[in-house]
Amino acid sequence: GVMMAQDRRTSGAYIDDEAIENKASGIIDRQYKNTVHVNVTSFNRNVLISGEVPSEAAKTEIGRLVAGVENVRNVSNELVVSGPSSLTSRSSDSLTTSNVKLRFMEDKRFNASHVKVVTENGKVFLMGIVKRAEADAATEVASTTGGVQHVVKLFEYLD
Repeated sequence: GVMMAQDRRTSGAYIDDEAIENKASGIIDRQYKNTVHVNVTSFNRNVLISGEVPSEAAKTEIGRLVAGVENVRNVSNELVVSGPSSLTSRSSDSLTTSNVKLRFMEDKRFNASHVKVVTENGKVFLMGIVKRAEADAATEVASTTGGVQHVVKLFEYLD
């Protein structure tokens, strides 16, 4: 409830995002079982798919499947054709995400709850509904956080 109150998404979009993530993940799991490592993140009906897949064909097909989920407006297909990442790499990504979020909370130029952070193999994806100055500040903070190799902005802008 508290998170939803501070969120710039409508309550309908917030609920849709959860449904999109669950439906898309379910479809991918049924089709690909344990042959892929895919994360689905939806923010205001814009979907980021990240992780590793065994082939370009799998990457394309997963993008098509996710785009077909009800209420999806846009898909950013950031899947990489490679073997699945290691547990060590995923743990490092989790730590990087936590560090970025912590630094966001310390920065007073924007509200940390307005930016969603996803890290995949050292690459940080930033999503949210923000003003350009907020996006610039979030990008600066993320890019100067230890463990971050690259920042990808997937924002919707209010100005």
